[in-house]
Amino acid sequence: MLLDLNHRQFAPAEAPDWGHFLWEELAALWNANDLAAAHDWLNERWSRLVRNRPGGQADPEARFLQALAFAVLALYFTQTGNQEGARLMLDDALVALARYRPRFLGLEVEPIVATLLELQPVIAGLAPDAECPLYPFVFRKLEYDRRLTP
Repeated sequence: MLLDLNHRQFAPAEAPDWGHFLWEELAALWNANDLAAAHDWLNERWSRLVRNRPGGQADPEARFLQALAFAVLALYFTQTGNQEGARLMLDDALVALARYRPRFLGLEVEPIVATLLELQPVIAGLAPDAECPLYPFVFRKLEYDRRLTP
């Protein structure tokens, strides 16, 4: 196998683009319980940050988006009868979100954590494919402070 050792230009690191953090878009999806679309919104921005920022996956903003994606998946999975997946994502979200409390980039993290902490004991003993134990499933709205959003 031959390696191509010619000099190649890498894409320049992306300058901070606060468009990643237009929480209005995410809040509209979250608050409408369109969690699949919320996950896609987060994933698209996370992928861009990982690809273009020098820190890659270690970039604090990329890690924050990933933590939010874990929370979204936990809520989505419990509603779609995947309690095992919900438990895994819930635990990952709680660990990942802990470093961003009480808020980060203008987004209130505490209400998200509170929702996950309320859900945790409810799904703890459920069968992996059990139906959602809460009907209607109500969770806290996504809150953000427009004045603190970059």
